[in-house]
Amino acid sequence: MNSGDDRDSLRHHGDVDAEHGLLDFAVNVRLDRPPAWLRHRLAAALDRLGRYPSAADDLAARSAAAARHGRTADEVLPLAGAAEGFALLPSLRPRLAALVHPSFTEPELALRTAGVEVARVQLDPADGYRLDAAAVPEQADLVVLGNPTNPTSVLHPAAEIRRLLRPGRVVLVDEAFADTVPGEPESLAGCREPGLLVFRSLTKMWGLPGLRAGYALGDPELLRRLSRYRPHWPVNALVLEAMIACCEPAALAESGQAAAEFEEHRAGLVAELDGIPGLRIALPARAPFLLLQVAGGVEVREALRQHGIAVRRGDTFPGLGPDHLRVAVRDPAQNALLVKALRDILGRG
Repeated sequence: MNSGDDRDSLRHHGDVDAEHGLLDFAVNVRLDRPPAWLRHRLAAALDRLGRYPSAADDLAARSAAAARHGRTADEVLPLAGAAEGFALLPSLRPRLAALVHPSFTEPELALRTAGVEVARVQLDPADGYRLDAAAVPEQADLVVLGNPTNPTSVLHPAAEIRRLLRPGRVVLVDEAFADTVPGEPESLAGCREPGLLVFRSLTKMWGLPGLRAGYALGDPELLRRLSRYRPHWPVNALVLEAMIACCEPAALAESGQAAAEFEEHRAGLVAELDGIPGLRIALPARAPFLLLQVAGGVEVREALRQHGIAVRRGDTFPGLGPDHLRVAVRDPAQNALLVKALRDILGRG
């Protein structure tokens, strides 16, 4: 059902590729630090570190996220990053978990480490890595996929994801990058379907990888099952404050503007990369990153490092190989540096 003991590869993340001093196209985080208004909110919350987070603190954070997605507070579970949510998946006690790949590897790692049987559902590059619900084993009682998907940048139709729902099955949609797509057109965050679980992250949009902040959305009983083995006070006061702050109207307006900029910058980067012979781009792309394929990918990646640029290796994602690279979408000036380096390396400088 899986490809042997490749868990070291599944543990690899882009921060390993992005060494200090390199221009970072390896990590998909919009900002190198939280915006000033969010830093000020978090700094003010430092005075609350002298006491344990209260039920009222937890309710305030859950209520903020609930209002943002048109849900009730008992349908929200604060998380120490979406990664904590993946680590909690074995608490659902699945018998067979179907992981839709290529995709983020943390869910498979957590499930396999807990001894859960895993089936990989490999999407076809010839079909644009498009989700086919019929390809998921019927006996799977847990299905995990990303939308939009890391690293392919594919945005799956919500209607196709809904086709995965069955009595007795949990479908987890990792929406870590959903707020980077203008209007979040295929998001299921506000959808109340039995067995549907959605994870959201504050990391990518708000420059918070060092804080570990996110939340789960789903039926209250499903969230209770997911969290049954958590310790007391599983998230800290700063995470709860970040949830409140990032779900407020001003923050949503800022993230909407950022999503529109991502779309514009990605279109410009695609147009420039598309003119480089030997370089293939997985399209259509809707997330703030692109999956590239180039012959001699390992050598190209090393040559980019010599040019001062870090990109994410692709061969640690199930279904991809050493000729795959993932590149983040940056602003036009930074994107131009990546394009020039690739042209130089591939002989079209």
